[in-house]
Amino acid sequence: MDSANPLGEFLRARRELTSPDRAGQPWSGRRRTPGLRREEVAQLSGVSTDYYARLEQGREKHPSAQVVHALARALGLDTEETAHLHQLARTARGTVRRGGGVSVGPSLLRLMDGWHHTPALILDHRLDVLAGNRLGRALFAWMLDQGETNLVRFTFLNPDARNFYPDWDRVAKSGLAALRAGGGDLVNDRRLTELVGELSLKSPEFRALWARHDVRGKAHEAKAFHHHQVGELTLTYDSFTVDSAPDQQLIVYQAEPGSASQQALALLGTVAADLPILPTMPLSDLFRKSFEG
Repeated sequence: MDSANPLGEFLRARRELTSPDRAGQPWSGRRRTPGLRREEVAQLSGVSTDYYARLEQGREKHPSAQVVHALARALGLDTEETAHLHQLARTARGTVRRGGGVSVGPSLLRLMDGWHHTPALILDHRLDVLAGNRLGRALFAWMLDQGETNLVRFTFLNPDARNFYPDWDRVAKSGLAALRAGGGDLVNDRRLTELVGELSLKSPEFRALWARHDVRGKAHEAKAFHHHQVGELTLTYDSFTVDSAPDQQLIVYQAEPGSASQQALALLGTVAADLPILPTMPLSDLFRKSFEG
């Protein structure tokens, strides 16, 4: 589980995953530590080794934007990882994690409810399912019918997830990378801290993957499902930000036209037709009330 030094933890994790060859460092025989050495990152970034060590150790919490950019270049970070590093640096300066309500706008709910052939979900930055249209809730019924609304918790702690996701390893890695991208750090987000703490205690696989600090937001990806009612599906999802609620993202799934997955999705639509209309409260609250009463 992360410490109260998210910037330093991220730098160390990415340094250990950056090969000397990738960074353009000459091979110098056997290394005692994986990846780059601290002095190599410092040299590539144009800062002193002592200063870089203080960043990793959390004794220096105020790097300039120029230093952060130089570190990202030295570690070979991509655009999304670089943005994440800048976010962590701003947090270290005292920026409070954005709050964000969990209510989904009624107009967005009505829009989703009109999509009879397209599964859709609304997620928050912790990958909690806030809402879903009928087909989206039918697709994820294996999870939602058990009262679980967090995609990452379901993936790592529910044995059914390995049946639901035939390519479980890839789903697990991409889910954690998306959680990193959306969640930022843990210092000012109690619910995210609790989620990561629970998963770290209960899942060795989560601990190992979380320690890598991979960052990759949900955007566009093909994903395979094994649905307990309609069988195998391969769907492609696209992610859209919700401008009126920055912590929310709309995930829309589609099947290839004319494919067996499209036929399975049509069959799932007959199951979805019996579901109630979209709830006006977040799904997590809805399931909590149903299980309590």
